[in-house]
Amino acid sequence: MRSVSNTKFGFTKLLVDNLEASAAFYKSVCGLVETGRVDAAIAGRKIREILFAPSHDGGATLVLLKFLEAPKPTNDEVILGFMTDDIEAFVERAKASGGAVAQPAYTAADLGLKVAFVTDVEGHLIEVVQPL
Repeated sequence: MRSVSNTKFGFTKLLVDNLEASAAFYKSVCGLVETGRVDAAIAGRKIREILFAPSHDGGATLVLLKFLEAPKPTNDEVILGFMTDDIEAFVERAKASGGAVAQPAYTAADLGLKVAFVTDVEGHLIEVVQPL
């Protein structure tokens, strides 16, 4: 078997319908910093993307992607995960920015974590984790 030691997970592309509203949500709630925008095509389908910097050294990049001539994408195919040191504040920012609480914060003592689930402005599920 060939070694894959030079392979690294680098980014996630979240399919969205409203790029600007989604970008505003992730900037205000998660503190993500936009690094660029791309207009291109994938397999002949026109796209527009907004790229965000990794939030820590070695972290992955989040990219919001819209297929320009496609119907609204579904929002139940991926769960984004964010770590925080203040889960209650994260949940409040999500609500204030147009998201919703899918499951209030609870303590998973066996894992040493507090966990909550919120949705973004388009209903994409986000798992928020705070170490105890």
